[in-house]
Amino acid sequence: MNRRSSIISLIAAGALAVTVAAVPQALGAGGAPGPGDAPGPREANAHWVSTWTSMPQLTEPSNMPPAPFTRADSVMTDTTLRQTVHVSAGGDHIRLRFSNAFGAAALPITKVSVALPLDGKAGTGAIRAGSTHEVTFQGRSSVSVPVGAQAVSDPLDFTLEPGSNLTATVYLATGQATTSITSHPGSRTTSYLKTGDHVADADLPGAATTDHWYFLSGVEVWSRSATSAAVVLGDSLTDGRGSTTNMNDRWPDRLLKRLEDRPGTAQTALVNQAAGGNRLLNDGLGPNGLARLDRDVLAQSGVDRLLVFEGVNDIGTADATPAAQKQVAADVIAAYEQIITRAHTLGIRVYGATLTPFGANSPYDDPDGYREEARQTVNAWIRTSGRFDSVLDFDKVARDPLNPRQLRASMDVGDHLHLNPSGYQALADSVPTRLFRPAPLPSGFGYN
Repeated sequence: MNRRSSIISLIAAGALAVTVAAVPQALGAGGAPGPGDAPGPREANAHWVSTWTSMPQLTEPSNMPPAPFTRADSVMTDTTLRQTVHVSAGGDHIRLRFSNAFGAAALPITKVSVALPLDGKAGTGAIRAGSTHEVTFQGRSSVSVPVGAQAVSDPLDFTLEPGSNLTATVYLATGQATTSITSHPGSRTTSYLKTGDHVADADLPGAATTDHWYFLSGVEVWSRSATSAAVVLGDSLTDGRGSTTNMNDRWPDRLLKRLEDRPGTAQTALVNQAAGGNRLLNDGLGPNGLARLDRDVLAQSGVDRLLVFEGVNDIGTADATPAAQKQVAADVIAAYEQIITRAHTLGIRVYGATLTPFGANSPYDDPDGYREEARQTVNAWIRTSGRFDSVLDFDKVARDPLNPRQLRASMDVGDHLHLNPSGYQALADSVPTRLFRPAPLPSGFGYN
């Protein structure tokens, strides 16, 4: 109790002064002594850092929990939900975040535990024996998350290794009394649902499965001040459409592996805040990029870099007329300007990625090429304006040299818009790791 109280007091006095969401690093020994370089709870020059996140959004009917876990007026009554997440940075102390951003009723969580997945695998319903730890909220096992709010757990002594997988298990005794709930449909990771309280069970035989995350929105790790987080703001190309379920081979996952393998960037956490169908300018599948910037980027723990790879859905859904495409190109550029200005104000470097081709995609490609012209206009601005702190030329990496309007056939998942795992690997390989080395901000940074 004394140790828990001291940790909570420290957080209340410092780190919780700012509301943030975090993503933890990969799990290691599950409560065993730390690797020796992780800071203690009272150590100076340490802070919370996001090591995993999922962008909260309103769950569509097709993405609701499978029967019988969705009823006419409630979800997950007397239900255990087990999910695995792939974290980035590591440490000896973690905490979780649960979101009820889109719930139409309070989210009553009865109990939560964390553990190491069996054999360290993603998307498994089994956990390693002896690795389970109870998660508490102000010393209590349960918490009720108000409508539109989030809940942050107490700090927990739990050792996470960088780049590993973590299992979080939640039990809802009464369920959530609504069918408007918060989730992240594009998890590309299998979750498990079983009737009854099975939070401490080593496995969930007979459980129903679904490839979505529900309620859990972030994991944070207590780390030295040299550790920081980079957030990726994006759409389905970053959320991993075309990647492999339970393999964590989206391009941010592959970039994280490169960063972890280099001493100068091994302390960088990489947080994915993307969602399929998301747009910068208008709501659709999730709030628009400008609207969610504060929640998904600026309020995340320990963030000092932002990668922006978004805008193709704005172009692809605007009318295929010269006037409409000229307007959407100008509006996307203006959105980038706003993102840069707001992030720079908080000392966050912003890297912009050029938009990859969608030629021959239905319905985005148009025979007159107006949308392609808008894409080229946006990409020219990204490359030449000098507003981004660095440019990631994903268009150059992914386009067919003989037909630049289209993706390379070897990278195309088949719809002429999304990439396959080798394409995502190529994007990750093109990002200079030097962009993530610690460096002081230049004079005048943040003026505009």
